[in-house]
Amino acid sequence: MTEKVVIVGSGPAAWSAAIYASRASLNPLVIEGTPKPEMIPLGQLALTTEVENYPGFPAGNVRAFIETAVAEDRHWNLPPVPNQQRQGVPHYAVQGVELMELMKQQALNFGTRVLSDDVVRVDFSRRPFSLFTGGENTLTAEAVIVATGARANYLGLPSEDAYKNKGVSACAVCDGALPIFRNRPLAVIGGGDSAVEEATYLTKFAETVYLVHRRDQLRASKIMAERALNHPKIQMVWNHEVEEVLGDGKKLTGIRLKNTVDGSQRTLEVNGMFLAIGHTPNTQFLDGQLETNAKGYIVWKKGFRTVTSVEGVFAAGDVADDYYRQAITSAGTGCMAALDAERWLAEHE
Repeated sequence: MTEKVVIVGSGPAAWSAAIYASRASLNPLVIEGTPKPEMIPLGQLALTTEVENYPGFPAGNVRAFIETAVAEDRHWNLPPVPNQQRQGVPHYAVQGVELMELMKQQALNFGTRVLSDDVVRVDFSRRPFSLFTGGENTLTAEAVIVATGARANYLGLPSEDAYKNKGVSACAVCDGALPIFRNRPLAVIGGGDSAVEEATYLTKFAETVYLVHRRDQLRASKIMAERALNHPKIQMVWNHEVEEVLGDGKKLTGIRLKNTVDGSQRTLEVNGMFLAIGHTPNTQFLDGQLETNAKGYIVWKKGFRTVTSVEGVFAAGDVADDYYRQAITSAGTGCMAALDAERWLAEHE
């Protein structure tokens, strides 16, 4: 059977597209990825803790609502309730996993079908399109929405991995305002425009922001570089790279740096380390069949439309966004992709 719409991905863009496609009676199939023992696929948002900037979810007793809304057989995936209370009642911002479970449940409520598998290859050379999975499933579809997101680049240190969500972050806008970072010394790693933007944003909350760069000058544009160099809260740490992330097992307490010139070491006592060394869009499985920009992100071929270089294939979320990379923008483009697909199918039927 040829599917009307197949959505590849499991983040805010994918589930938003599924909600809109289901409500349009397109009977969408979401290929969400292969489940892992510690967590089912729910996109990058599931790797963060508090989500304070997604509209409609102010701090409160959100768990009580989530447990009634999300199917009981998925409660095992919900994180422990944070130890934050008001008048004896849990009171905290929605957690990343909780928000994603709610999005998924909303899509399921409208009839979205889900395949827990990985797309490893596609054939977009003719319609219906073909998708091949690691579980040896072969599917065909009249329209495809690619919503596979992008992953933040990390340094690859075991100690870095140990302190993710315990002081290590790749998104200042997402995490910078959290209590653990307020009025504390923080470090940003990188030297491009993104690093300067992250560092500047963090100055709103931090005591001091150390901008650590492996060279002796920033790669950022001149105006951005001047912004960092002239900011009273930003201290430059030239010619250094992170060698080790330090902590007490519960939270990050500092980073050990190595001088790239003479090999000497120094330790920065900081409460947070923010990586700003780029993102990699998850497009390997496409094997170059869709046009991408210089950074590898899928290109929208029409202004403010989610159409790609292949008619009938649409892209939503961070896989096509190298600028905003926020949950709410991903969800918005997921809606757009579903509407674009619906209208395209109507024209071609």
